[in-house]
Amino acid sequence: MKPYVELAVGFARTGVTGYGGGPSTIPLIEFEAVQKYKWVTEEEFGEILALANTLPGPIATKMAAYVGYKVKGGLGAAVAILAHVLPSIIAMLALLGVLYRFRNSPIVSGMVQGVTPVVGYMLAEMAYRFYQKGHKGLGLSKMLLLSVVSLIVVQFIGLHPGIVIAAFLVSAFFIAARKEKFSKGSPGKVIQMKEKSS
Repeated sequence: MKPYVELAVGFARTGVTGYGGGPSTIPLIEFEAVQKYKWVTEEEFGEILALANTLPGPIATKMAAYVGYKVKGGLGAAVAILAHVLPSIIAMLALLGVLYRFRNSPIVSGMVQGVTPVVGYMLAEMAYRFYQKGHKGLGLSKMLLLSVVSLIVVQFIGLHPGIVIAAFLVSAFFIAARKEKFSKGSPGKVIQMKEKSS
């Protein structure tokens, strides 16, 4: 019972405090899933984020489904998704009339502008951590090259980020598979295997 309660509480918090939509919710989900409850590792969270970007639909809901499924299977995924989306749905239904009436109010506009820097900081902090992992895993030159390529194709060519992520994932898969195949069939390993068998 405890895992379900933790999933409900954790993703309810991300749903309530995830102001600004999917991208701003990602650092909150990371805090709950990686730091607080340790459902996934930081590396696995990065992989989940990359895969979620390649699939259609809201990214936060897909991440909630993945984490919930890992913790408690299909029921865990359902609990995580419902806990994440229900608070905002209820709040929107309750406040829809008020929000619509005061949507042009300078007070509401000021509240939005006040929250925006906090959301920007959370996204910047998460981006910095991803760059640190990229630097460690790929090296500075490859990381910068891939970042520049991503910037060009997304910002200037207008290619969807999901397509770029999918292309990078597929490329990385084939490169890793080729390296593994090469290492298994390298002359040094063949000689070592022959020596062990003799």
